[in-house]
Amino acid sequence: MGILEVTPTIEQQFLKVISEHTAGCPQQGIRWTNLKQQEIADAMSELGDGDVSRYLVRQLLKKHGFVKRKALKKKSFKQHPDRNAQFERIIELKAEYLAAGEVVLSVDTKKKEQLGDFYRDGKLYSTETIEVLDHDFPSYGDGKVVPHGLYDIGLNKAHINLGISRDTTEFACASITHWWREHGQADHPTATKLLLLCDGGGSNPSNSWLFKQDLQQLANQTGLEVRVAHFAPYCSKHNPIEHRVFPHVTRACQGMVLKSVDVVK
Repeated sequence: MGILEVTPTIEQQFLKVISEHTAGCPQQGIRWTNLKQQEIADAMSELGDGDVSRYLVRQLLKKHGFVKRKALKKKSFKQHPDRNAQFERIIELKAEYLAAGEVVLSVDTKKKEQLGDFYRDGKLYSTETIEVLDHDFPSYGDGKVVPHGLYDIGLNKAHINLGISRDTTEFACASITHWWREHGQADHPTATKLLLLCDGGGSNPSNSWLFKQDLQQLANQTGLEVRVAHFAPYCSKHNPIEHRVFPHVTRACQGMVLKSVDVVK
């Protein structure tokens, strides 16, 4: 016969089952259990003389403050007291360079893409059914492509170079040099300075001597005075290229099968 109402005995059985499968943080008063409703009901039934229903367990969970939730990404890392000043300085530099007719370039590397018959999220119009591999094993692919984006803020123009090796500091600086020779020099014939807006990690880290060495080579090859303004850690979303260029690239590639570098291009 099923047990349908909460009694002190039933509640004690519930608390005993829960206590053996509960973890949490005593300082914050947060507790959680890894058991499902049916598992709690089965364990309580073994302790008592009758079957416990899931409805009863649901009542007990609610009574003791257990609600089904998922973790929220809301905690941020400790902020530096000068964090806002860093943003204000970037705004000042950008305005100063643009007013003087110099080049302000926002750069970043987009997510690497595997080449081959791999699934990409999204839908698109096609004349036939598109079939891809059911697993994204790199060994079944033809390598990766590394899209390095460059956004000319003054002219509102973007360019993307595709790498087929690794996202290194040398690759990032070579990409900028290539952009300058193919596009930037013609677009900015009188420019003598280049301001780079970029994240503090990846192929343009703020704490890498190798990046500084490659930047010097970039300056030697282009003849430009190069200045770098790094955004604060975990603030890459404020980099202009992230919301001015990359959303268009993502939309253009939705649902596509990127079999080769030519297809990506």
